[in-house]
Amino acid sequence: MKHLLCTCILAAGAASAHGQLSRVVYANGIDRPVFMTHAGDDSNRMFVIEQEGAIRIIDAGGNLLPAPFIDIDAIVVGGNSGGDERGLLGLAFHPDYANNGKFYVNYTGSGTATRIAEYQVLAGDPDIANPATARILMTIGQPFSNHNGGWMGFGPDGFLYIATGDGGSGNDPGNRAANLGQLLGKILRIDVDTQDAGLEYGIPAGNPWADDGDPGTRAEIWHYGLRNPWRTSFDSETGDMWIGDVGQNAREEVNHDIGNVGGKNYGWRCREGFQATGMACTAPDPWTDPVHDYPLSGGNCSVIGGFVYRGCELGEAYQGKYFFGDYCAGTIWTLDPDNGYALSTEFDFGFGLSSWGTDESGELYMANLFGGTVYKMVNTSAPDVDENGIPDACESSCLPDMNGDETLDFFDISAFLTAFSAGDLSADFTGDGALDFFDISAFLTAFATGCP
Repeated sequence: MKHLLCTCILAAGAASAHGQLSRVVYANGIDRPVFMTHAGDDSNRMFVIEQEGAIRIIDAGGNLLPAPFIDIDAIVVGGNSGGDERGLLGLAFHPDYANNGKFYVNYTGSGTATRIAEYQVLAGDPDIANPATARILMTIGQPFSNHNGGWMGFGPDGFLYIATGDGGSGNDPGNRAANLGQLLGKILRIDVDTQDAGLEYGIPAGNPWADDGDPGTRAEIWHYGLRNPWRTSFDSETGDMWIGDVGQNAREEVNHDIGNVGGKNYGWRCREGFQATGMACTAPDPWTDPVHDYPLSGGNCSVIGGFVYRGCELGEAYQGKYFFGDYCAGTIWTLDPDNGYALSTEFDFGFGLSSWGTDESGELYMANLFGGTVYKMVNTSAPDVDENGIPDACESSCLPDMNGDETLDFFDISAFLTAFSAGDLSADFTGDGALDFFDISAFLTAFATGCP
């Protein structure tokens, strides 16, 4: 990288139009946040990486806890200055974290090497991890201090994916991204629940080069030909992989692996975005072009890959859109994969966008590297007809028009049960203080589809 960077039974309003997106402060006082995620344990906590080596917790109420979840600053190299791309860069929670307490970090350690390590939460305290449980799964030598990648995430298949940069310097002088005998410039896929001979992890069946019979290829490789993939994600609905790959001097790119099918060559250093670089390169297989690229002009410098939106608060218009941005220009864009990857400019974040994250409900968050702030994305034009503080798009859309006023209704299940037991289906079902007409057939239809 050139710079481092509720479940409610309520009325559903009409889907909002392409609304006005903005950001609100979610948490302050974080030292150089570079990633945030959740543990998938129904706690509604957010875990934020501080680049120097700590992981902080934002509780379900939006409060930054004073004590770090874990602090491994003593073994982390770099991450304490504006131009240092090293540090603690990646975090992923085991799919069964709620039961086994295991999580994984990606950091730069001694010898300027990337390390992938497993830790466990402290027994009896869900807000503190036990540093004594450290297990190093993988060490990857880094010839230079930049282009470390750093993202990790568990895919829908339960395997751990790891993004690595090309090893640094400029123009990939070792042509490492295209070299299938090296782990740099790749997306890797490993099984953390097994251990193959001589390894601290297993090689999943189906890895493209796991059974090719060539001792010169690395079985961990899933994709290759990447320069510095700064933030990758999976679409929580489709399982597709999205990769934001930082360019050299001309183009920034976004890649979309539909269906998460391994074995793709994304072209570096032969290609930068859709363009040929003109550099001598070795590309064993045809490359896969990105779905979008943009030029290094207008203040742009480094793409910050994001997420496909699957929450509710932004409204139906943003469902399935891929959000991403640029570190320097601060522009926030969306791509619509269902409409030829149509690009929309959403708003200006400002300088220092370092990463994206989602909570357990699929809502989007953004980090400001130098401001030490995590923001939540909001739609300021999202309707809230019942004025309960919850955007209508987050409220059940399968309840019927129970009182005949041509709008979907709030439904008080306790009022219904009281009225039903009294043999009188006249009650204040909609919470407006008046007795309501109740259409039993509409209710039964809604109930059959899972509501209320």
